[in-house]
Amino acid sequence: MDSVPTAPERQHVGVATVLAALALGAFVVFVFWVHHGATRVEQVDEPERALAVVVGRTLDLDEGVDRAPAWERRLYTALLGARADDLAQAISWYEELEAFSPDPTVDLHLAILEGEAGRLARLRRRVAEWQRRDGDFPVMAGWLAVAYLGVPPHGDPGLEAEVASALAPGWFRDRLTLVLARRSGDGALAKATDAALAARGERLLGRLRAFAVAQAAVVAVGALAALGLARRRGDRARPGAAVFPPPWSGREGVVVLVRGGALGAVLMTGFFLAPTGNVALRLALAAAANLAFLPAILLAHRRLLRPAGLGLREGFGLAAPGRDLGSLAGVLLAVLALGQAGQWGIDTVARTLDLSSHWTEWFEPDLAWGGRAVVAVTLVDVVVVTPLFEELLFRGLLFATLRRGLGAPGAVVLSAAIFALAHGYGVLGFASVFWSACLWAWAYEKTGSLWPCIASHAVDNLAASLSVLLVLRG
Repeated sequence: MDSVPTAPERQHVGVATVLAALALGAFVVFVFWVHHGATRVEQVDEPERALAVVVGRTLDLDEGVDRAPAWERRLYTALLGARADDLAQAISWYEELEAFSPDPTVDLHLAILEGEAGRLARLRRRVAEWQRRDGDFPVMAGWLAVAYLGVPPHGDPGLEAEVASALAPGWFRDRLTLVLARRSGDGALAKATDAALAARGERLLGRLRAFAVAQAAVVAVGALAALGLARRRGDRARPGAAVFPPPWSGREGVVVLVRGGALGAVLMTGFFLAPTGNVALRLALAAAANLAFLPAILLAHRRLLRPAGLGLREGFGLAAPGRDLGSLAGVLLAVLALGQAGQWGIDTVARTLDLSSHWTEWFEPDLAWGGRAVVAVTLVDVVVVTPLFEELLFRGLLFATLRRGLGAPGAVVLSAAIFALAHGYGVLGFASVFWSACLWAWAYEKTGSLWPCIASHAVDNLAASLSVLLVLRG
């Protein structure tokens, strides 16, 4: 739909907007302080348990890959990296946690990783230091010396039992038990433990195969849809009936964003300061956090859309697709394919530059070990509610406002950068979110409908959630 004439611009934004801008700026500083005032592991509930799950399951998957056919091993090494890379990354994460946590299990996990990675000089120093300490450390030093440093087992049949009682079930316990059983000549225990490692690895590898096939299918179908869009000529369809350029001025759009953002910041501050120890309360707060988007959306309806005779449905491209459903589905598939292809490219560059995402950026405890009801509520929040509100604000309002002053390319880039920065991730997380946001803004520009953006955003969030569920559970 062509743009409608804009109302005459006000020449100054007013005291209320200035105060709102100050409040919004203070909130940004507060969030920065919350995220950077403490280490990343301090911001995770039960970081010892969380990292043990993340690393243990990752190395379980490596056990499965190591037993896969040669061609499949080469493929996964090219796409995901080698076992040695996972061990090196796990060691760096455990070194960070060791500096924060007094739990001796953290030290033992780190020592096992060093032994598995062949960092024996460091392990010898650690074992020598533990032998001079009190508590469980001399006992743990004995296990490590036998397992990795060539010390004879002295015929002690109880080492494996001690390990089983000291460590929780999983990769760390099984790997140390396997090495000790082989060193002591206990073939039956070694065979049983190796079988347990193989079973977990094969189960995870099977899930990864299914996930990879689904991704490849989406890319293949989406590539065909993208080719079809590239060949299309003529005027772009506006099946969602959004107005482009928007019917409001850039100044009015910024005023709404600032004032609505300030009101949302007040709500978000309350959510930040609320206690999160109770699971039900944490889930309720996570769902309610989306309400922080409402002030800006409601202000946009009152100050930007209603004066132009538009409602939220027409103004933000939320009209029912109707006969344009096929066209929107084609754009959705193209966006999903381009998003996955871009993610593969980002991952390839990251491995070349030896970059990685910190585990706390993607770990979600409610998905990792929450009950079924907790997982269901989390998925509804992440896959349904969050994409709807975020697309209304960042594409429907922010992108459209920037588009009037910067044009489509500039608005795509700047709105995507703001969206990526708002997530607070590191370099790789920023790159991934930025790329996705660029595609969603392009889809909005292409169709005039927010539905492809909301749907692709939901699929992305679902894929991220499934990757946590498939690897860290069961």
